[in-house]
Amino acid sequence: MALTGRAALLAALGSLPVGIWDPGWTGILAVNAPLAVACACDFALAAPVRRLGLTRSGDTSVRLGDTADVTLTITNPTRRPLRAHLRDAWPPSTWLPGTEVAASRHRLTVPAGERRRVTTRLRPTRRGDRQSDRITIRSYGPLGLFTRQGTHKAPWTVRVLPPFTSRKHLPSKLARLRELDGRTSMLTRGEGTEFDSLREYVPGDDTRSIDWRATARQTTVAVRTWRPERDRHILLVLDTGRTSAGRVGDAPRLDASMDAALLLAALASRAGDRVDLLAYDRRVRALVQGRTAGDMLPSLVNAMATLEPELVETDARGLTATALRSAPRRSLIVLLTTLDAAPVEEGLLPILSQLTQRHTILLASVADPHIAGMATARGNTDSVYEAAAAAQAQAERHRTAEQLRRHGVTVVDATPDDLAPALADAYLALKAAGRL
Repeated sequence: MALTGRAALLAALGSLPVGIWDPGWTGILAVNAPLAVACACDFALAAPVRRLGLTRSGDTSVRLGDTADVTLTITNPTRRPLRAHLRDAWPPSTWLPGTEVAASRHRLTVPAGERRRVTTRLRPTRRGDRQSDRITIRSYGPLGLFTRQGTHKAPWTVRVLPPFTSRKHLPSKLARLRELDGRTSMLTRGEGTEFDSLREYVPGDDTRSIDWRATARQTTVAVRTWRPERDRHILLVLDTGRTSAGRVGDAPRLDASMDAALLLAALASRAGDRVDLLAYDRRVRALVQGRTAGDMLPSLVNAMATLEPELVETDARGLTATALRSAPRRSLIVLLTTLDAAPVEEGLLPILSQLTQRHTILLASVADPHIAGMATARGNTDSVYEAAAAAQAQAERHRTAEQLRRHGVTVVDATPDDLAPALADAYLALKAAGRL
């Protein structure tokens, strides 16, 4: 029970004549008695808070950057109308900075025996599960002199999914895939073994694709077109160790890796390949296996939603052993990890042969665009030193990438904005070369 500013003002005004008319307690009580009665009546007429019923409905998931609407239904079972201010509390990362007060507070009036709905609009700023906190309700009497206040719990969880911003590249990659798959007039020859059709030779075609028997039966030179092999297994391996926590721009490296993995998964599923996911640092953080083409992408997005970088060194041997168990047959293993020299040379290189002798390995790493900017900076002494440090860092990454290529690994090293399309292009190049 709280004394409002209006009640305090009325009490002060009611006590002014006391010192003139009668300095005793009798005078004070005589003057303030009507005010006390009014306050008591106001308090008595305020709807009780504890007896209210609250239930939730609305969105249970939302992509990062989009909005989610969660509806709160307030039922007033009492005989008094509810005039209230309501605060629907959620974690700070559920709102854009500076919008929490406007989005979480509501005014409402619920007549006796009726119900009303209020909608809280969320716009999360981080991935993961966001759970509602307490609901605070302040019930006012008809005069607004006194209030009743209480809290309720109405649990609700909204899962914030990765934004998948790279999906804008999917149409162009699918067009390239259709070229490889023999579905357009721009047919290309891969090294796969799945024969597609015959067509007339045009200058520039690979002479190895000429079908001499078919040519002998007609007046023009005929060439075979080949379809990239389908139903291949792809294992996406997300390194969630400490190096994935490094921020590039406004987000951790892990977020850029996940975005690239989602584009590759969407493309591979359209190509008829099977896609699994493994997230690992020192233990398995997520594992998605055996999903159908229609269920694969939602399963990956849902599994990635709660992933966070772990501030531990990745166990390369454990990662390799888990990847081999997850891919018992020949597969394309896509490692989304770092190109920093120490983790690669001390952790990955010593055990890389265990992967390359059975599988095709594609390693993708997030490069920092700020380093490229530093390397071109000039104008003063500080800029020159920064450029030298950036050039040294770039040279170290290039040396590490070359070491991996000498072991038969395909390496993609690109900035966050370019990593997803570059990884998709590398996958299509492997398909075109018949290496899947």
